[in-house]
Amino acid sequence: MTKISELEPREVFSLFDAVCAIPHGSGNTAALADFCLSFAKEHGLEAEKDAGGNVIIRRPATAGREGEAGLILQGHLDMVCAAQDGNAARMAHEPVHPVADGDRVTAQGTSLGADNGIGLAMILAMLADETLSCPPMEAVFTADEETGMYGAEALELSRLHGRRLINLDSEEEGCITVGCAGGVRADCSLPLCRVRTEGVRCTVSVGGLRGGHSGGDITLGRGNACRLLGRALRTLAQDVRFCLLSVTGGTVENAIPVQATAEILVTDGQERVMPCMERVQTCFADELKYTDTDVTLTCTFGGDASRAVCEAVTPDDTDAVLFLLCNLPNGVQHMSPLMPELPQTSLNLGVMTLEDTCFRTQHSLRSSVATQKEWMQTQLADCLRRVGGTAQFHADYPAWEYHPDSPLLAEIKAVYRAQYGSDPKVIATHGGLECGLFVHKAPELDCVSIGPDIFSPHSAGEAVSIPSVGRTYAFVRAVVASKNGKTS
Repeated sequence: MTKISELEPREVFSLFDAVCAIPHGSGNTAALADFCLSFAKEHGLEAEKDAGGNVIIRRPATAGREGEAGLILQGHLDMVCAAQDGNAARMAHEPVHPVADGDRVTAQGTSLGADNGIGLAMILAMLADETLSCPPMEAVFTADEETGMYGAEALELSRLHGRRLINLDSEEEGCITVGCAGGVRADCSLPLCRVRTEGVRCTVSVGGLRGGHSGGDITLGRGNACRLLGRALRTLAQDVRFCLLSVTGGTVENAIPVQATAEILVTDGQERVMPCMERVQTCFADELKYTDTDVTLTCTFGGDASRAVCEAVTPDDTDAVLFLLCNLPNGVQHMSPLMPELPQTSLNLGVMTLEDTCFRTQHSLRSSVATQKEWMQTQLADCLRRVGGTAQFHADYPAWEYHPDSPLLAEIKAVYRAQYGSDPKVIATHGGLECGLFVHKAPELDCVSIGPDIFSPHSAGEAVSIPSVGRTYAFVRAVVASKNGKTS
């Protein structure tokens, strides 16, 4: 088996292998930040870490380029942790195990973290390359991008001298991203009451889904495990009486959930449970046959299926939970009228939990139109209020608007034509990029985002194209080496 560190370009993949060896899920980026600081020290570069956990590394211009406008290369330190077995929490303390599979690198049963580890590796490789001609260059590695862009929000742009920024967090070679949706996270909660109830314990689970990025993959029609479980239970409630005991589903707000489980207490109609769930499984398999071919709906009775007395959620509160799971807005709400293939507004139910006295859901909301984002917040809050719950919002970040007269875009397009012999696609993305926050703080900042082909980010099927990494790295090096930047 080929070692990742032996793939070409070696200077990139050896660093990516080192990044994978350091656990760096969101909220756990200190060790990777320290690695970047040590790397800078090893190569004699000035570096600092700010109060937000962000790392800034500065490389001086090569001889003769000191007067050129500075260039910032930027990526984020954290990754989304996803696992095939649904136990993503263990990844907070374990390294990723990358493997070469044909012309791709993937991971063993987990997300890979090419988003954004491969971007970090490219930047570090360029910082260390003494043969690379460059203007004054700054590398910025932000913390906790995936959970709300908290690092970018905390970053003081006055620390940076450059006003041209290349973000290396895009996922499609040949595309120059020049705009993105804004977003906000929603934490919803519904107080619950429990009462001692007699019945038969039963577990219902949805699994086998593909999942994916809640921005880039939201238009693909893939099943959301939390929503599907809610639908299965609501259908069951038409024929069977039961109360909820526990509910879990999903791992992070910005990944489409692949697994969800509920434990219920059946109080009447036990004999109708399995036939009903078999019908629902048939519906799921038919509806998702083009997107999630391995979808499963399983139903098992606990122990000897004898009756037990449990502290179960009351019937009324059980009904309220099922109402929310089936009726909270989810998925694409509006498509862009200017770019027909691009979502304009969407939201994703990413996580749900049922605690002793509270049902909680977590959502990622996205829109390139601020008023539509605000309207989605109103819809969520109204739905929760109708059943006695509340919605709280945080990690709000602005959209990044396209500026067609960008000098940096013109420069990059020229370099692209020289390398590829054709024009790149200039696009906007429904995913969130930190450029929006940066430009909001410093409107004079000129930004673009690029990256290699990354497949199924935010999922256990995540992979990155090996040849695309090589081409993209050569392209970024050529941009850095070009002397088309305006002099200061």
